[in-house]
Amino acid sequence: MKKLLAVLLLLAAVAGGALFWFSGNMDGLIKTAVTDYGGAMTHAKVSVDAVKISVADGKGTISNLQIGNPPGFKTAHAMKVGQIDVEIDIGSVTKDVIVIRRIAIKAPDVIYEKGDAMTNFDAIQKNIADYLGPADSKKESKGKKLIVEELTIRDAKAQASAAFMEGKTLSVALPDITLKDIGKAKGGITPGELGQEVARALKARLSAALSFDRMMKSTGEALGKAGSAIKGLFK
Repeated sequence: MKKLLAVLLLLAAVAGGALFWFSGNMDGLIKTAVTDYGGAMTHAKVSVDAVKISVADGKGTISNLQIGNPPGFKTAHAMKVGQIDVEIDIGSVTKDVIVIRRIAIKAPDVIYEKGDAMTNFDAIQKNIADYLGPADSKKESKGKKLIVEELTIRDAKAQASAAFMEGKTLSVALPDITLKDIGKAKGGITPGELGQEVARALKARLSAALSFDRMMKSTGEALGKAGSAIKGLFK
C-alpha cells in the first residue's frame, strides 16, 4: 500500500509539474504553433504580435494575426485581424482533446482574390489538405485534438480582387459567421482541420456575397463607359 501511494504521489507530482510547465509556456507555444505550423500548412506567411492567456480562467487574446497569400496572388494578405478573443478550458490542456470554449474574431480585414486558376481561399484550403495528406494518414493524427464550442467572425471588412485588377480591391459586404461545436461529433479535430473549417466558412460567405463574373462584367462596363466619355472629348 505504501509503495502504491508513493507511485500515485510521484505521478501526481509529474502531472502537476507538466501542467505548471505547460501553463508557464502556453503563450509562447501557441504563438509558435500559429506562426510556424500555420505557415507550413497554408504556404503563406503567418505572423502574430502577441498571445496572452490567463492560466487562472483560460481567457485571453491573440493580437495582430496576419495570414498572407500563397504564391501567385497579388493582394497584401488573405486575412488580418487586430484581436482574437479566446477562452480555453484549462482543465483540458493536459488531455488528448483540448476544449476551447470560445474563439471570437473581431473585425477582420479579409481579401478574397481570384487568381488564374482558383481563389486565394481555395489555394489555402488545398495547401492545408495537401499538408495533412489522406484521411487515414494525417500528419497530426497522433497529436492533440481540439473541440471548439463556439467560433464567431464579426464585423468583417471584406474586399475582393481579381488578376486583371493588379492588386486593387473592391469592398464587399460580409455577414457575420457563427460556428458551433466544431469537432465535437468526431471526438476532436486536429489544428489543421480547424484551419480548414474556418477557411471553408469564410469562403462560403465570400462566395455567396460576391460573383467574380458579375464583378468583371460591371468593371468592364465601367471602363467601357469611361473610354467612350474620353473619346467624346476629342470629337
